[in-house]
Amino acid sequence: MSFTAVMKKVNPKQRIKEAYSVFGSCCLCGNRCGVNRLKGEKGRCKSGSEVKVSSYNLHFGEEPPISGTAGSGTIFFTNCSLSCVYCQNYPISQLGNGNPISTKRLARMMMELQARGAHNLNLVTPTHFIPQIVEAFFHAREWGLTLPLVYNTSGYESQEGLELLDGIIDIYLVDMRYSDNKTGELYSGVKNYVEINRTAVKEMFSQVGHLTLDSKGIARSGLIIRHMVLPSGLAGSEKTFQFVAQQISNEVWVSVMDQYFPAHRAERYPALERKTTWDEYLKAEKAFFDSGLKNGWVQERMVTDEVS
Repeated sequence: MSFTAVMKKVNPKQRIKEAYSVFGSCCLCGNRCGVNRLKGEKGRCKSGSEVKVSSYNLHFGEEPPISGTAGSGTIFFTNCSLSCVYCQNYPISQLGNGNPISTKRLARMMMELQARGAHNLNLVTPTHFIPQIVEAFFHAREWGLTLPLVYNTSGYESQEGLELLDGIIDIYLVDMRYSDNKTGELYSGVKNYVEINRTAVKEMFSQVGHLTLDSKGIARSGLIIRHMVLPSGLAGSEKTFQFVAQQISNEVWVSVMDQYFPAHRAERYPALERKTTWDEYLKAEKAFFDSGLKNGWVQERMVTDEVS
C-alpha cells in the first residue's frame, strides 16, 4: 500500500467504479470534452477507453529526491490533454506513438519497476488515463506494490479527476507553465490554463501537503512544482512564483527549469524559435527568491551554452 493510501483508506471497487463513470462524459482534464469514451468516442487527448503506453524504464533525470540513486520508475503514457507547439516529447504526446495495453499489464509494469529497485512509480502525462491507472494501482497493490506513486503532469487537471486520485497518489510533480491565458491558448491550445492550473495545484497541495523525505533524502509524499522558463518571459515566472508563495505556501518545493529548446513546431513562432538566454533564466531565478519561496532547485549553465 502506498504511503498516502495508508493515511487515507480507499475502497477499491467503489473508486474504480467512480473513475470509469467519468468516461461516460469525460471531464478528466480542463478541456472537459464531454465525449463518451466508453463507446469509443475521443476528445482532445485522442484517447478512448483503452490505456496506451509508450515506454517504461528507470529514469535518472528527475529532481534529486525523485531520481535518487536507484532511479525513478517511469511509465510514459501516450497522448496528452495539451497541444504544446514546443513539446519535446511530441512523438508520444502529439503523434500517438505507443501501444495499447490492459490494466493488468500496466499493473505488471508497476511491479517490474519495483522489482528493479525504483524509488517510486512515476506516471508521466497520466491525466487522460486516470480510470485505468486507478484500476491498475489496486491490482498492483494486491500483488505487493509498496512504492510511492508520482503523478507527473502538465497541470491542466479537473477537480473531478483529482478527487479520484485522493488517497492513491503520494507525490504530485506538476507543471505551472503560464501566468497568462492568452499565452496558454496560443502555445498549448487550451483555454483558461491559469485558473484551471492554479485550482488544480491547490487541490494537489490539499491532498499531499509539503514534500516529505525519508532518511536517505528520497521523496515519500508531497507537492513539487515545475516551472520551465520560456524565451521572452512567456512563462510569466514572477506571477507564478508570487501565486505559489502567497496562496499555497512559501515552503513548497519548486524546480526552476532551464530545459527549453525549440522543438516540434516552435520554429513557426518567433517568440519561441530560440533557446532561453541565461539572462532570462537569471531573471526568473531572481523572481523565485524575491517571491519569498524558500525551497527548490535552480540550475547552472556553462558559458558556452549562452544564446546571443
